[in-house]
Amino acid sequence: MNIDTSEITSFFKTQYPLNQEGLKELLDLFSVKEFKKNTLILKADSKQQQLCFLNKGIIREYYASTDKEININFYTKPQFITDLSSFINDTKTKKYQETLTDVELLVIDKVSFRKILNKHKCGKSFIELSFQKLLKQKELFEYNRITKSSEELYRELLIYKPNWLQTIPQYHIASYLNITPETLSRIRKRIS
Repeated sequence: MNIDTSEITSFFKTQYPLNQEGLKELLDLFSVKEFKKNTLILKADSKQQQLCFLNKGIIREYYASTDKEININFYTKPQFITDLSSFINDTKTKKYQETLTDVELLVIDKVSFRKILNKHKCGKSFIELSFQKLLKQKELFEYNRITKSSEELYRELLIYKPNWLQTIPQYHIASYLNITPETLSRIRKRIS
């Protein structure tokens, strides 16, 4: 089976342009996994065993307690969706990931990935840059959640993530904003 690696190749060329050494060898190690809509692909208290790249589809990432789920991210464009901390440190994740549409992932197992990292020095910088980006996103997310109102957060989604508002169910957006769907509806009416 021929694997479409155009999205992941483009991702590496734009996000990590200096890390081209060994890229073809890395891409050849990926395999395709397909999931139907509403499939849980990562569960809390499990270890992330594969590096996963979203090739097609939409995934929501969330935390869950016995009585509540809080969405923390949506993946709507080709990108890595791996819980890097769990994957790299071999620790249990606290996150869940669920498909909101049919999804195609490109995956590589941890052992193969580590072999490539050890073979090519660019792998180390890829991991370091990935963790830096992840930390920056997490800090911005936390800052926004603490300092901004739900309406301000929604306005930012209109500017920076309009595709979320067009493709993700509103009750998931409300959960991401940590408000009820009814409150989200009132905010949308005020803004429009």
